[in-house]
Amino acid sequence: MEQPVVHIIDDDESLRGAISTLLRSVGIGAISYGTCGEFLQSIPPDVPSCLLLDVRLPGLSGLEFQSQLSTHGIAMPVVMMTGYGDVPMSVRAMKAGAVDFLTKPFRDQDLLDAVSAAIERDSQLRHASAGLSELVARHDALSVREKQVMRLVTAGRLNKQVAFDLGLSEITVKLYRASAMKKMEARTFAELVKMAERLNVQAMA
Repeated sequence: MEQPVVHIIDDDESLRGAISTLLRSVGIGAISYGTCGEFLQSIPPDVPSCLLLDVRLPGLSGLEFQSQLSTHGIAMPVVMMTGYGDVPMSVRAMKAGAVDFLTKPFRDQDLLDAVSAAIERDSQLRHASAGLSELVARHDALSVREKQVMRLVTAGRLNKQVAFDLGLSEITVKLYRASAMKKMEARTFAELVKMAERLNVQAMA
């Protein structure tokens, strides 16, 4: 199993060191940075991860950086921390998608709980993304006719209606439908419909 990693962004070097030691003691990797810029210049390992981000940083603040993550192509879950926490900051961070908001000094267990929740969220997102990529690859492997038949039958069209739409015989449509199901690895027609919904094949037409 890949070792998860927490990316710690805080300008307090001693705190970064203490958090890194704590995380490594429970089998979680840690990489620390003094600014958001340092993190952006790095190449994070491709493993389940999260950001442990201080609100007050030199230059770009943690809250500002959190709001810009998507523009940098960063999808890591975020745990915010601050020594000057207040309700507006907490609400803003949580509305922007933060998993948790920790006020310094925080208990070791509170930090570990927040980080564990964030890493679990990232693991789930990675799993879902990998599953979708696999579905896309299977769909790409279908022939043009198989894609057409799959799109029409999963949209609710009957075999005879699809045959009329595509100028094919009903038997040929059934063959294309069976072939599409086999290539998509759909055990049932209901499963094929769910795959089509996830792929949004209607939009691909």
